[in-house]
Amino acid sequence: MPSDPLSDAAAGTLEVDVAIIGGGMVGASLAVALGATPLRVLLAESVPLSSQAQPSFDERTTALGNASRRIFGGLGVWDALRPDAAAIRTIHVSEAGRFGFARLVAAEQGIDAFGYVVANRRVGAALWQQLTAAARVQVHAPADASGFELAASAVGFTLRDPHGGERQVRARLAVAADGAHSQLRAAAGIAAEVEDYQQVALVANVATEPRQRDVAYERFTDAGPLAVLPLQDGSCAVIWACSPERAQRLLALPDAQWLAQLQQQFGWRAGRFTRAGRRASYPLKLTRAATTAAQRTVLIGNAAQALHPVAGQGFNLGLRDAAMLAEVIADHPQDPGAPQVLQQFADWRARDRRGVVGFTDSLVKLFSSTRPGVGLLRNMGLLLFDLTPPAKSALARVSAGFGGPTPRLARGLPLLHV
Repeated sequence: MPSDPLSDAAAGTLEVDVAIIGGGMVGASLAVALGATPLRVLLAESVPLSSQAQPSFDERTTALGNASRRIFGGLGVWDALRPDAAAIRTIHVSEAGRFGFARLVAAEQGIDAFGYVVANRRVGAALWQQLTAAARVQVHAPADASGFELAASAVGFTLRDPHGGERQVRARLAVAADGAHSQLRAAAGIAAEVEDYQQVALVANVATEPRQRDVAYERFTDAGPLAVLPLQDGSCAVIWACSPERAQRLLALPDAQWLAQLQQQFGWRAGRFTRAGRRASYPLKLTRAATTAAQRTVLIGNAAQALHPVAGQGFNLGLRDAAMLAEVIADHPQDPGAPQVLQQFADWRARDRRGVVGFTDSLVKLFSSTRPGVGLLRNMGLLLFDLTPPAKSALARVSAGFGGPTPRLARGLPLLHV
């Protein structure tokens, strides 16, 4: 994994086949996947790999669906993650103040688990470790990419390190994996629609009595959805969406008062909350790019769509983006940035992307609606869902995507044809 300091402009222009801008979990996954190909790949990340400022590898946790588990298996990172992954074998959905609930059990669907909860930092470490064996992937971190110029044959840009080193780069394909505020997306002239949910996600790990195993809770409250996910050590990850004002107050509380507020809002299904870890927060917005492909440029992950964390679909969707893009590129190594290649990627991902965005956005709006009678309908809907096996089976398949071709890696197949 070459990561030499950048030389000055006198060294000439660096020519690569694929430049990935952004080294978070989605960008790093794509880099690992492309490491199996003969292509020249560059990964640029503006934050040092060990920094706590890396937004993709922060204190949050991620619920990996089974398709994501298979992708990570194909990338060679699942064995490193498995010891720290907590299985989700039951999902319990409820609404605060109402009697309706729904419960999904993995065994009833003929599977071992719906997914696995893993700390983001652990995912990041496993991906970066795998990159050390990718001889044809150049990693530059920290390094800023700027001055993007799109042309018919390549995307040019400047790569700068914190020490003043600078290098001009030309890539036959530039991949925007640099998040919801993507600079590459803006440089490509791709518009993005942003909808502010007027919510903040407050995240923390908490200990419970009794210790938690295998059950994920999604509780819809009048302030926003509240998820409690199992962790491998028996504690829980809490993702609490609420108003910015309430989040600010909760962040300022001493641990004992914060736990009391959490207990009051969530109830006792997960037992008694006894100890709290460090709390953090981030704003919740829906960002949707108008398209995922432009001249020699393609968007994946949050650069293409940044979602509300309800139902835990954002990263799983982004990872399928990376897996499908890697597959399309591997099938067209002669010119990975050709217009027909990028259009194929955009077409193949459109249905899944549209379905997941619509699903999560509808959940947020349905359970935040205060219109008369809507609450009763939601309550009856949860009860009906709990009594309808076909509906449960359909929801259990959500982590595999909402349609369109399934990436080979997500089906447990190798990226390259053998």
